[in-house]
Amino acid sequence: MEAPREGAGWRGRLMALGRREPSFRPRVDPLAEPRLRQRADAATLVALFVVAQLVIPARLVLRGLPISLTPADLLGLFLLLCWLCAHFTTTLGAAKGRLPIRTALFVYGVGHLIIYGYTTLSYLPKDELNLADHSAVLIAANLGVALAVCDGVRGRGRLDLVLKTVVVSGAVISVIGGLQFVFGLDLTRYMVLPGLRPTGVEGVEAVLGRSDFNRVASTMGHPIEFGVVCSMLLPIAAHYGFHARDRGQPAGRWWLCTGLIAGGLMFSVSRSAVLGVASVALVLFLGWPHRRRLQAMAATVVFLVGIKVLVPGLLGTLFNLFATIGSDDSVRFRTHDYSWALAEIGRRPLLGRGVGTWYAPKHQVFDNQYLLTLVEAGALGLALFVGIALCGMTVALMIRARSTDARDRNLALTLTGCLLVPLVCAATFDLLSYPGVTALMFLLVGAVGALLRATRDESLPPPAQPQGRGATVEVMR
Repeated sequence: MEAPREGAGWRGRLMALGRREPSFRPRVDPLAEPRLRQRADAATLVALFVVAQLVIPARLVLRGLPISLTPADLLGLFLLLCWLCAHFTTTLGAAKGRLPIRTALFVYGVGHLIIYGYTTLSYLPKDELNLADHSAVLIAANLGVALAVCDGVRGRGRLDLVLKTVVVSGAVISVIGGLQFVFGLDLTRYMVLPGLRPTGVEGVEAVLGRSDFNRVASTMGHPIEFGVVCSMLLPIAAHYGFHARDRGQPAGRWWLCTGLIAGGLMFSVSRSAVLGVASVALVLFLGWPHRRRLQAMAATVVFLVGIKVLVPGLLGTLFNLFATIGSDDSVRFRTHDYSWALAEIGRRPLLGRGVGTWYAPKHQVFDNQYLLTLVEAGALGLALFVGIALCGMTVALMIRARSTDARDRNLALTLTGCLLVPLVCAATFDLLSYPGVTALMFLLVGAVGALLRATRDESLPPPAQPQGRGATVEVMR
């Protein structure tokens, strides 16, 4: 009989002796944390919302409803319902407790509820009342998105899922915009899903013209909205590009997304988009280390040279938008209506005449969200709009000051720059009238809250381990 080999273990000795190996069951530690497969959660639902909001053309709404709602609007309302239900239990993983972002969202919602009550207290024509109701539904949907991200997206991994979905969706719509710009091919005409119909709003075109170039909107409602959305997505894509390389992970996919989104920004041929990306760049350059500034400037020069070679005349057109600002018809159109706005603001200075009730062609168009908000929601509405963005920026800067993790610090700085864009671009067009950029602003406000929770959880001491045999552990989130 052959002796068992040394080091073969007890299984080898049994087999060498011709014995049958006994059945073996590993001992289960009752205190060990079970390995759970990642199931669908709030981050999954928010990622679906992002795809629905950015990729599905803005002019498509659901059939059979008495009110015009897009699939993204419906998902936003569903997220609000899920958030409400999750707060009646302690088992669905929703975060509890006070948070500055939650407080700001609560104040925003209550403030608009007061404005809506004041609006409907007196008589309104049927068309304006319908629009006030529609605006109230959209505000609720945006709040649902922000709260779902803030309280439902738990941990950095799930927050990364949401923000990476935002970046990839931005790259997709940039490709659609590039096809519109270069070839005049509008893919959105073929992206009609079952159960959807065109909204029927006149003037919603994906491809317009400006100085011999196609001025494209991709899947958004207007080229200005498309350009501003790209200016908000560009720094997030760059964030993942920088930190993928810092961690030794593949960064090419994120730099590809960054380049596509930057191209989409240029293809919008929009003054607002340039202002938006300039405001983001100012914030990032103030907070980035010197080496990253040099890298960003070198990449910008290479990109602009590529645009100069591949699309001759585009840079000159964008430059002329600012060089001829004093004689530009679009600028004169934005400023000639100040007297109309001031007269209307003087009638209801505190609460306005109702969100959504001032619309074209019935009323004079204000290509300035600050004026439009003062007319529709008064001083209270303006304070709510500016306050929600400033709250997100302040909390993000607070995270950056307190965190020691380089990735968290850069993400907080990036979110700060992204939330500055709506405040800057609101002076150039009626930003809150466009659902894509509005929903993105609220999603990023919620992302600041999720990042704050993640950094707070790390600073908490670990739960005490129970003593004794058979003890159980209850983890309260």
